[in-house]
Amino acid sequence: MDSEALVAEYVLLGLRFDRLVQGFVDSYTGDPTLRRRVQNETSPDPARLTADARRLLAALPESGLAEPRRRFLAAQLTALECSGRKLAGEQVPFPAEVEAYFQVTPALGDQDEYREAHRLLAELLPGRGSMPARLAAVRGREAVPADRLKVCVQALSSALRDRVRRRFGLPVQEVVEYQIVTDKPWSGFNHYVGDYRSRVAVNADVGHRAANLPHLVAHESYPGHHTEHCRKEAGLAIRDAQAEHTIFLVNTPQCLMAEGLADLGLQAVVGPGWGPWAAEIFADLGIRMEGELSERLELAMSRLLTVRQDALLMLHADGVDEAEVSAYLQRWLLMPDQRARHLVRFMRDPLWRAYTTTYVEGYRLLRRWLENRPAGTSSADRYRRLLDEPLVPEAVRAELAARV
Repeated sequence: MDSEALVAEYVLLGLRFDRLVQGFVDSYTGDPTLRRRVQNETSPDPARLTADARRLLAALPESGLAEPRRRFLAAQLTALECSGRKLAGEQVPFPAEVEAYFQVTPALGDQDEYREAHRLLAELLPGRGSMPARLAAVRGREAVPADRLKVCVQALSSALRDRVRRRFGLPVQEVVEYQIVTDKPWSGFNHYVGDYRSRVAVNADVGHRAANLPHLVAHESYPGHHTEHCRKEAGLAIRDAQAEHTIFLVNTPQCLMAEGLADLGLQAVVGPGWGPWAAEIFADLGIRMEGELSERLELAMSRLLTVRQDALLMLHADGVDEAEVSAYLQRWLLMPDQRARHLVRFMRDPLWRAYTTTYVEGYRLLRRWLENRPAGTSSADRYRRLLDEPLVPEAVRAELAARV
């Protein structure tokens, strides 16, 4: 099978998965005739999709594709093969499912690290009373009213966009349209529609705060998902004619890389001092934010990153009931009951059930990779590689190992 035929079959395979699971294709900017062809087919058979993924994997070594493209497609096809088996009814152990999807092994966090995070938070939080009560008081003061949410998001987006344009560059015609929504399992969602345009939905139900909105906007738009989509469409898809980058598929290594770089976005364009920077923007909008305190609190909270993955493993690997998982999240992440139950709902969603790992392991892996960069390589140059290259977790780990 020649390279162009193999890539076209990969794209068709991804589109066929979307026929079985709506939302499996996160974005598609390729040849519209391929999508119409799939829409006009009979409903796909999961066993056939699984066999097609295996056939394409077997054909990769002789395809003539350059090594980075073979590596990317091998990772994606391995994930699709696992999705096909699950859709066909095969029982796959949850850790093996996550490994096949994302090229990482999920593991429980260290509760001693969580206790240390709680100790740091107790030292930082003002006032008297229990630590959860003091944290709730700080968060209550920085709550963003629902009717002010969109204007705050747009102000942050404009400020971040200016920085991304200067540091990384963006197509002149790119644009993000923001929508405020409710009754969704996520807090924010980027839908890339192509031609350098995104629609970003922000879920008002979760209760946004001034301290978390800069991360959310950086994650979804600048320099996160929207920026990555724009640069990869302009570079890999159009300039280099690599059609495999016209489709973005859920539950693949592509997602772990994207979520990791998005979660590191605020650090990439603002860095230390993002709290006071954001506080100035909010002050102009009449929203209170204690910038320096918020930044220090978020740094302490970052030690609790793996709590969400613990909850995921409890739910899907150990069969713990939802109430106990929600209580675990409330205990360690100091979440209110409503927010914990919302997160468990996301973890229960059939499409997104394994996805929490992308935020945890993606951030951990790419943070190490960004920090352990070669001498003479700037942090911006390192981050730009994430925006522009078809890297996969195995390749990132290999680069880290080579530097030991």
